[in-house]
Amino acid sequence: MCLILFAYRMHPTYKLIVASNRDEFYQRPTAPVHFWEDHPHILAGRDLEKMGTWMGITNTGRFAAITNYRDPKEKTDGKRSRGELVADFLKGTDNPAEYMKRIAAKRTSYPGYNLLVADKENLYYYSNIEGEIKKLPPGIYGVSNHLLNTDWPKVKRGKEGLATLAEENPSNLSDHLLTLLQNADPASDKELPKTGVSLEWERILSPMFIKTKGYGTRSSTIVLYSEDQVLYKERTINEGEMEEQEYKITL
Repeated sequence: MCLILFAYRMHPTYKLIVASNRDEFYQRPTAPVHFWEDHPHILAGRDLEKMGTWMGITNTGRFAAITNYRDPKEKTDGKRSRGELVADFLKGTDNPAEYMKRIAAKRTSYPGYNLLVADKENLYYYSNIEGEIKKLPPGIYGVSNHLLNTDWPKVKRGKEGLATLAEENPSNLSDHLLTLLQNADPASDKELPKTGVSLEWERILSPMFIKTKGYGTRSSTIVLYSEDQVLYKERTINEGEMEEQEYKITL
């Protein structure tokens, strides 16, 4: 997943609003959001290559999501799959602070990542690049393939759109958030970050919604988390065709 926008305790109804795009190679085998057969309390998509996930929630309100940290020079041979960090939190019972302390102790076992974990009470962020566990206060946040709230064009644009929607509170909020995530406008060259890839790829990767040969945004996910219910809505994009699924979990 390459973009997570989220509003934490900034809305009268939803204590956590998440709008995210997962970008991946089209050939990587993936299952859309579902309740896992081997862990029926987990609602998430699934990477069928490593059997982890990029984002999910449980029927008790545990939430986790991850993005990669972009570093083309990073050596990843022999390292573990980042998707297991999300899956392990959803499977387990550690509170967010305990879990972050546990994974921070093995930070070098994984390629660079940004991880969010939450329960009904608290939301935490940790990057094994930065190495600092953060309990997040109320606010509007965004993370792509650098650190939290790095001022990349897609992050800045997404946070501004999310802040507006959280304030205006339209009745069909999930649909408005999905529309926000479909923004495919590239950044201008002067706005582009320098992350070690070519200028052509910086341009390709700069929009919120990515579409190119062999790689792009494969799913958009909305999570609306209130005190007693979670709405989980996913739009899957496959060869130009879109399919939507919606789940409601009563907490």
